[in-house]
Amino acid sequence: MKAAKGMRFIFFRELRIIGKDHSLLLTLLLAPLLYLFFYGSIYSYKEEEKVKLAVVDEDQSALSRLLIQQINDLQMVDVLFEPSVDQAQRQMYKGICQGYLYIDKGLGQKVLSLKQANVVLAVNAGRFLPSSDLIASLTKTCLAVSAGVRMHYFEMKGLTESASLKQAMPVNLDYRPMFNERSSYGAFLLPGLLMLILQQTLLLGLAESIASERMKNTLSEWFSHTHGNVIYALAGKGLFYFLLYLAYALFVLIVNFPVFHLKLTAHAGTIVLLITAFILTLIPMAMLIGSFFKSQLLSLQILAFSSYPIFLITGYSWPYKMLPWGIQVISSLLPTTPFMRVYISVAQQGGTLSDNIFNLCHILALLILFAGLSFWRFKRLARKSMKYS
Repeated sequence: MKAAKGMRFIFFRELRIIGKDHSLLLTLLLAPLLYLFFYGSIYSYKEEEKVKLAVVDEDQSALSRLLIQQINDLQMVDVLFEPSVDQAQRQMYKGICQGYLYIDKGLGQKVLSLKQANVVLAVNAGRFLPSSDLIASLTKTCLAVSAGVRMHYFEMKGLTESASLKQAMPVNLDYRPMFNERSSYGAFLLPGLLMLILQQTLLLGLAESIASERMKNTLSEWFSHTHGNVIYALAGKGLFYFLLYLAYALFVLIVNFPVFHLKLTAHAGTIVLLITAFILTLIPMAMLIGSFFKSQLLSLQILAFSSYPIFLITGYSWPYKMLPWGIQVISSLLPTTPFMRVYISVAQQGGTLSDNIFNLCHILALLILFAGLSFWRFKRLARKSMKYS
């Protein structure tokens, strides 16, 4: 009973500590809200529009003009006309355009006589998104224009429109992107990025708080409120962070998702249950990490630099199976890895928790692992602090 009362005291003690510590105040109260909207706003448009493409048309035929018009009508492309390939290359090297399209003389005549004709597309592959978007958009447009020309040819031969279409396009690809219908980079990146922001600020803040306890030699005071009961002491401190970040997670789902026009296919209760398990795993992990620092600043510096590596190795931005074996082992020890798999499956793809049993067990196993290691670590620290107090 006394230990439970002490746990409540530690909860409010943590609130007072944060109120007096400017570093914790900024990390836990200002940084999450600032980053959620700042980083989210960078990708708010989600997809590129009007990427500059230089066009060199040496054919000057009705077909080449039709092709250029179709390309320029794309939302993705903004055409710039250049007189020569050299001039188009210079424009690309200067960064004015992201590539150029060269239409050789005789294109229209070759196509109308059903001979093979080529157009040259050169793109700046140093920038991944513009080059891949240009290639995809122009490939579809060239195929559509070519099919139209072949249809016209077969109609002139006396075939009906339906028969001409079958001759021009014997195999029709019915391309339907699922979940991220417009295949936009922002819609892919933002859901995971928002959760990563919550994770990193939680790790930073709680690890800082633990490091501060060691730096200021207040561990004995912390544990004395629960009469040396480590479980209640950890629970009292962790409860504050659990409630705070559960509130942040609800804020993301209720505010950030609609503001950035992100789809949420799962029931709200399912998402909350998943995020609850994730936060419960992060709390003992953060406590364990913070227990190895005696400097609040050092813990902040090291964990701050961990954000990008964690994002890279969890399989969200790059396939997990393509990572080196050693990196896969490290990735498997991070709760972010299984959480992102379940989270994207449930929140974006319409999956259920039962579809992700293995990853849920993975999160549970990490929760048990970090909780056990934290208890063992703080049990030793409690004995040492009580001995010298």
